[in-house]
Amino acid sequence: MQKIVIFDMDGTLIDSKKDITISVNYVRKINHNLSPLSEEYIVDVINKEVRNLAKLFYDTEIYEEKDKNMFEKHYKKQCIENPYLYDGVKDILYTLKDNNIKLSVATNAPTPFAETMLEHLHVKNIFDLVIGADKVKASKPNPEMIHKILDYYKYDNNQDLAWMVGDNTKDIQSAKNAGIEAIFATWGFSTHGTHQVIIKHPNEILDIIL
Repeated sequence: MQKIVIFDMDGTLIDSKKDITISVNYVRKINHNLSPLSEEYIVDVINKEVRNLAKLFYDTEIYEEKDKNMFEKHYKKQCIENPYLYDGVKDILYTLKDNNIKLSVATNAPTPFAETMLEHLHVKNIFDLVIGADKVKASKPNPEMIHKILDYYKYDNNQDLAWMVGDNTKDIQSAKNAGIEAIFATWGFSTHGTHQVIIKHPNEILDIIL
């Protein structure tokens, strides 16, 4: 029997809100001459179940190519300036790994950014697979990312166990859509959730998985 834990990244493993905010505000200023947004607003928008990011970030109806390109170029360098792992995350990752738990990441961020950040924080080697939005046709809450990871492990739902750990409803819904268990983390971008399994500290993951 395999045990597989799939983690969301931003707001679950890593606090990245400062750098995301800096890059969004850079695009707002250069391309649109708009005033800066707060970190709190950025996080709230990211966690909305249904939202138009282009409208909420840049006051445009669609995500224009010039904004996308500028954000990605800026964030490529910015993304490793201020991110940090939440307290306790690194320890539980190594504990899970030491107990032969299969670990992967499913993030709506582009894979190259995710891998760069995880490498910078010295945890990329812990994960077997990192799947970002660029590697699927539809990002979370669509279950495609999770299915790709489960296929990688040759997951058998008759004997294997799998969990998705995330900080917003898109993570929880993607797990439900994929037919696996979900764990809602409240130490990051979301301080509360409505899901059945809610944890307030990374250590609680060990009680559930081990």
